[in-house]
Amino acid sequence: MSKKIAIIGSGFSGLSAASYLAKEGNEVYVFEKNNSVGGRARKFSTDEGYTFDMGPSWYWMPDIIESFFEDFGRKSSDFYELIPLDPQFEMVFSDGVMNIPESYDEMILLFESMEKGAGKKLEEFMKDAQIKYEIGMKEFVNKPCHSWFEFISPKMAKNALKLDLLTNFSKFVRNYFKHPKLIMLMEFPVIFLGAAPKNIPALYSLMNYGGYKLGTWYPMGGFSKVTDAMMQIAVENGAQFHFNSNVEKIKVENDKASALVVNGEIVEFDLVIASSDYHHTEDKLLPEKYKNYKSSYWEKKTFAPSCLIYYLGIKEKIPNLKHHTLFFENDLELHTHEIYENKKWPTKPLFYTCCPSKTDKGTAPENCENIFLLMPVAPGIEDSEEMREKYFKQMIARLEKHTGSTDLISKIEYKKGYCINDFKEDYNAYKGNAYGLANTLSQTAVLKPSIRNKKIKNLLYTGQLTVPGPGVPPSIISGKIAANEASKIN
Repeated sequence: MSKKIAIIGSGFSGLSAASYLAKEGNEVYVFEKNNSVGGRARKFSTDEGYTFDMGPSWYWMPDIIESFFEDFGRKSSDFYELIPLDPQFEMVFSDGVMNIPESYDEMILLFESMEKGAGKKLEEFMKDAQIKYEIGMKEFVNKPCHSWFEFISPKMAKNALKLDLLTNFSKFVRNYFKHPKLIMLMEFPVIFLGAAPKNIPALYSLMNYGGYKLGTWYPMGGFSKVTDAMMQIAVENGAQFHFNSNVEKIKVENDKASALVVNGEIVEFDLVIASSDYHHTEDKLLPEKYKNYKSSYWEKKTFAPSCLIYYLGIKEKIPNLKHHTLFFENDLELHTHEIYENKKWPTKPLFYTCCPSKTDKGTAPENCENIFLLMPVAPGIEDSEEMREKYFKQMIARLEKHTGSTDLISKIEYKKGYCINDFKEDYNAYKGNAYGLANTLSQTAVLKPSIRNKKIKNLLYTGQLTVPGPGVPPSIISGKIAANEASKIN
């Protein structure tokens, strides 16, 4: 039976849920508080001719993203062109640079050149990681996680030990590699899962497979091409989008979500899916007695980082810079400790630079560069313009040193900073987090915040604070799970 369904937020999970529910013939309305689609994956353009992706920039796990389009009889190539990056990215160390090749055979040779036997070890690592990827990303993450019994199946039982849920990722990597640069390379992908590698299950070596083995890609036109394509699919199936539409309250009558208050207007619905920040939804939109979790619950949770971002338009071409560059001259363990344990601005930070104009000329004017600087920071710390500028100057100095450029600051014609306060303002993000809940063992599967409201049967949650977790592919999957759950509600 067709339902009138409201979806709060148009990030990846909201777009995914809207598409699947509209395809089933439901009357779907998406309410977005900002003026464009995409949530953290929004884009913006400047008068100077630069176009910036605001959030995700790593196109990994292409098969998972492709499966979304296949569910609607489409292909990603119907909407955008995917370009493989070669090198996938570069890592800058204090004593040199390491380029990560697109070719897996070349990657094996790189590992072997740095540590005798490491090429063979990489093949063993990836063979194991592929098993985890096939189980984790094709079966494990597709569960609504109401109960551990969902994970009881002959296939899961057969492969349970292979998932390495009880081994920490740091120890797992060191079982294969000894060279510090190879260890940093293999540990890098889990930084954004929200905890130090020593606190992440070895299951997440699946990210190394989904990235390094399946390749690092770029959608021409920018990451917003993906959210634009998802919106187009939702609209083609009948979903309606409303921008600049701030949801102020979820009205509850007889233990059912009956309506939303949007920009002061009451709109009735049969079912509500909150792709908005989970904590914000419960804290600000629901009456106290209908919350799944109290404030103390969220205080005890381990969150993935926030970040300091700068969007820069630079009036010259920058030599010796790749599409993706990781600045790892400093100690990874110190930086992660200061994000997750000390919770302070970093002493000696690592950071990341994306320069899409190296691949996509349309993102910047001729002979100019589009630069995105990102430094992970602890969520909830004090965000000030003074602190932002301090780290901005550090990052620019290190960028200059790496590329051989001089006086880059004087060549900046567009500059926009973005940090904790902006994540709170634009996305109602708890403590200004950028990447959701950490994927620690104690916050995995059934131990994540429930996708269902336990007191209101027609209210569901989706996105990076519930199952399966943070990241673009998991958020797309989260929307599909929420849509499947919505279909079961009478």
